[in-house]
Amino acid sequence: MDFIAFDLETTGFIPGIDRIIEIGAVRFKNDSVQAVYSTLVDPEMSIPQASSAVNGITDDMVVGKPKIETLLDSFAEFCEDSIMVAHNASFDVPFLSAEIQKHETTAPTGLVLDTLGLAKKVYPGLANYKLGTLVQHLKIPVTNFHRAEEDATYCGLLFYKMMNKMTGMNQMPEVEHLIQLSGKPKTNFPIVTKQPKQLSMLDLL
Repeated sequence: MDFIAFDLETTGFIPGIDRIIEIGAVRFKNDSVQAVYSTLVDPEMSIPQASSAVNGITDDMVVGKPKIETLLDSFAEFCEDSIMVAHNASFDVPFLSAEIQKHETTAPTGLVLDTLGLAKKVYPGLANYKLGTLVQHLKIPVTNFHRAEEDATYCGLLFYKMMNKMTGMNQMPEVEHLIQLSGKPKTNFPIVTKQPKQLSMLDLL
């Protein structure tokens, strides 16, 4: 069972206005980490104190880090066409989609599944379905929350445990069944066709 778990840290909650400040993606084979894509991102704006209070990322930490437009192609290359999972994907996907469309870059082509919706069906009756609650419920060892690489790793282990509970044999159920079980529509990143550059009079001279 091969898949990629990913997570973002951001300056706020509004895609296209707030900015990505960290990307973490972890490639799994079953419950084993095969590769990691992890980087801080220069948001080209001051990080609000409320955001820093949650994830611990400060302005000083992102000085000199890559800007998002320089990272999107390498992120897409890392993910390729793998199935991708995120906890509350409806938050992370719009942030990446907005930047992919804005900068007309390549995008991962695999289906995105939401572990939040799946967990509600696989583990009914919990007090809540925050990632931390699920990690504690499943006794997954933890180091730190609210950093992208760590949360992506927890998400991947959660997904593996859910799939193994459903199949019992390190196999992934039919994707259409997982989409239906998650209660969310089929989700992919946008495929952007770059617009040809319009020539100006200066280009023609």
